[in-house]
Amino acid sequence: MRLLLVEDERDLSSAIKRVLEYNKFDVDVAYDGIQGLQKIDENEYDGVILDVMMPRMDGFQMVRRLRDNGNNIPVLMLTARGEIDDKV
Repeated sequence: MRLLLVEDERDLSSAIKRVLEYNKFDVDVAYDGIQGLQKIDENEYDGVILDVMMPRMDGFQMVRRLRDNGNNIPVLMLTARGEIDDKV
């Protein structure tokens, strides 16, 4: 299974990538939403793991752009936000 991890914190993205690869996933990494969209245009992925708070284009904007373009790739959102409304 090929995944795209979009996470701006390089240490965290590196750790997540190592865990996923250890579990036999093929993982590419992008460090912001714009770079993530470019990688999705260039490659086929089975899913995206996406940080919410990123520079240039946040995770919500990236998902909106994907859906507006008719791309229904599964997306798992990561967030450090702790408010109930954020989680919902």
